[in-house]
Amino acid sequence: MKGKYFLTSESVGKGHPDKVCDQISDAVLDDVLKDDPKGRVACESFISAGLVIVGGEITTTTYVDVQKLVRNVLNDIGYNDHKYGFDAGTCAILNAINSQSPDIAQGVDTGGAGDQGIMIGYACDETPELMPLPIVLAHKLVRRVEEVRKSKELDYLGPDCKSQVTIEYKDGKPIRIDTVVLACQHTEKILDKTGKKITDKARQEIINVVAKSVLGKMVDKNTIYFINETGKFVVGGPQSDTGVTGRKIVVDTYGGVVSHGGGAFSGKDPTKVDRSAAYMARCVAKNIVAAQLAKQCWVQFGYAIGRADPVSVTIDTFDTGKVPVQRLVELVRKHFDLRPRGIIEELKLLRPIYRQTAAYGHFGRNEFTWEDTSKAAILKKDA
Repeated sequence: MKGKYFLTSESVGKGHPDKVCDQISDAVLDDVLKDDPKGRVACESFISAGLVIVGGEITTTTYVDVQKLVRNVLNDIGYNDHKYGFDAGTCAILNAINSQSPDIAQGVDTGGAGDQGIMIGYACDETPELMPLPIVLAHKLVRRVEEVRKSKELDYLGPDCKSQVTIEYKDGKPIRIDTVVLACQHTEKILDKTGKKITDKARQEIINVVAKSVLGKMVDKNTIYFINETGKFVVGGPQSDTGVTGRKIVVDTYGGVVSHGGGAFSGKDPTKVDRSAAYMARCVAKNIVAAQLAKQCWVQFGYAIGRADPVSVTIDTFDTGKVPVQRLVELVRKHFDLRPRGIIEELKLLRPIYRQTAAYGHFGRNEFTWEDTSKAAILKKDA
C-alpha cells in the first residue's frame, strides 16, 4: 500500500488457556507419532477452572497415558501452584477419545486429502524470517515474558500473558513501532496500596525488561505502551477464561496481515491438509520470496476430501513479482509435490515435532522443515 498506514498483530503466551489446549492436543499427537507414525489423530482439548477434557478421534496401535501427559504439559507451562489459579497435580482430567470414522479413512489410506478446504501460505521480505514484522515482534514479546518469568528476573509474573504490536508503515515499509500492548499475569506482590492496579515501578520494569529488550531501534519517544491496562491481572489462566484447541489460528499464522484458510493446526496429524498443506503453502511462498521472484507472496491451495492433487493453486505477489503469477504457479506445480502423501514425505511430517509448534507461531522458525529455502535457487534459475 502507498502512503502511511498501521498494521497490528497479537500473540499469546504458553499459559493462555487456548494455547494450553493447543499444547495438550499436540502433545497427544506427538505421543502417538513417537511409536505409531501411521496413527491418525484429531484431538481437541478443553480447559476451565480445575478441569481438562481431552476428546476427539484417534486410531493408533500405541497407548497414550492421557492423565500423565496432561499433567506433564501443565507442569511444564507453570500451572503447578494454587496462586496461579490452576494446579496440574489436583485438576480433574476427563478422557473422551474415540476412533476415526472409517468413511474418512478409506479415502485417506489411498493418499487422498483428509478433508476439503483452503490453505494459505505467505512470505514477505520485511524481516530475516521472511514474515510480517508485527507478528514477529508480538511473538518475541511473549517469549521474553516466559524467559524472565522462568529465570525469576521478574519473579512476580504468572504463566498467562498476551501481547500486541502496532507498526507504522510508509509506502509498504515498516518505519517505527507505534503501540505496544502487554497483559501479564502476576501475583499480588506488585499491587499498589489500593490493590486495584500494579505499581508504576512494576509497569516500568515490564516495559524495560520485557518490551524494550526485544523491540530494538524501531521504538522511539512517541511509542505508546499499554501495560496491564485494566489495572491488574492476578486472576488469569483457566481460572479466568475457558480454553479450547484451535482458537488462535491468526496468532499461529501471519497475524492477520493476510487471509486465513479457516482451519486450525494443533491436534491434527499431517494427513489433515488443514495442517500439512498450510505448511507446504508457507514453504512455497517462502521459497519464492527467498528466490527474489517477489517481495511478497500469498499462496492458496484448495483440496477435496479423498483426492490427492489440489483442485486449485493460486498465487498473488501484490504487484511485487518479477515474473507473471501464472508462471509462478507452473513452477510450483513442477518443483513441489502438493499431494498429501508427497507433502508428508518432503517435509518429514510423521515425527513427534508438533508440541513445539503449539506456542509462538508455526512459521518464521527455522527449526521446522517447512521453513527450508533450498528450492529457491532452482526456482530462480527456472523462472
